[in-house]
Amino acid sequence: MEKINFGVVGTNNITRWFLNGAMQDSRFNLSAICSRDIEKARQFADEFNAPLAFDSLAEMASDPHVDAVYIATPNVCHAEQAILCMRCGKHVLCEKPLASNAREVLEMIRVAHDSGVVLMEAMITTMTPNFRYIMDHIHDIGRIRRYFASYCQYSSRYDKFKEGIVLNAFKPELSNGAVMDIGIYTVYPLVVLFGKPTEISAAGLLLSTGVDGQGSATFRYPDMEANVIYSKIADSYLPSEIQGEEGTITMDNIPILKRVLFHSRKDKRVEDRSIPAEKDIYYYETKEFIDVILSGKTESSINSLANSLATIEVLDEIRRQVGVVFPADFRQLSSH
Repeated sequence: MEKINFGVVGTNNITRWFLNGAMQDSRFNLSAICSRDIEKARQFADEFNAPLAFDSLAEMASDPHVDAVYIATPNVCHAEQAILCMRCGKHVLCEKPLASNAREVLEMIRVAHDSGVVLMEAMITTMTPNFRYIMDHIHDIGRIRRYFASYCQYSSRYDKFKEGIVLNAFKPELSNGAVMDIGIYTVYPLVVLFGKPTEISAAGLLLSTGVDGQGSATFRYPDMEANVIYSKIADSYLPSEIQGEEGTITMDNIPILKRVLFHSRKDKRVEDRSIPAEKDIYYYETKEFIDVILSGKTESSINSLANSLATIEVLDEIRRQVGVVFPADFRQLSSH
């Protein structure tokens, strides 16, 4: 069995979650950990039995024992780090959002094509068995008229923010905020299912640092509408829905989609069509990424580069209307 040797950038909780799921794929082999702090890198490497530890991404990206890199650093770092790795011939699985803005994503796509490597956004929602089932059976509810998604989760870091301590989650210099960290989970599935909307109308609440704490957006398509709400400063328990003329699909939790119900309009029948996940949720994105690499394809058909670009273009427009500006919007990438 062919294995893919992975290097990982970042030593945070997301990295732990990813590794716990990724290691369920027998083709995944963890070769290296990279952190700015070499001691953290070594500790993390020991914890997950990785033979190599680096405090230089350039060194890890040049190492022949690394075939692919998973990037789980702050949003602002994604583009430059991914480009560096791809220039070294490494495939890249990069946490969402793929970059700070569409300009950076376009450059990442160009470098991926030039370097002949796979670039994929690590959006877990669209890789779940339940989302794939929805894709295959969405027309069971007839002509689609509305998509609604809600993801509102009070941030564990917001209490500190209210005390005057600004942690990474609320820093514009890291390209963070509600739409980037939370809202993307409501937008990416929309784009995968229906493409990029023709019109966008957005509103949001700006915090003192200049990032958004919450927001909402309405999207227009030729024969349907979509509405999304998202927040890092309050909780919501609303399900998400896809409404058709013959029925409605409800989804319990848009990031991980554990439960999917099909509601028939005519006979009021409700069918639980949930597919129990046999593996950790992070396994499925890892499997897709490795499948693409080993198949010789250039990109995922679901978390495609076109879908990632369309999603970040939507987020850019939402930020423009709400008034969220990042320093990264004005920087030039070192891509050569």
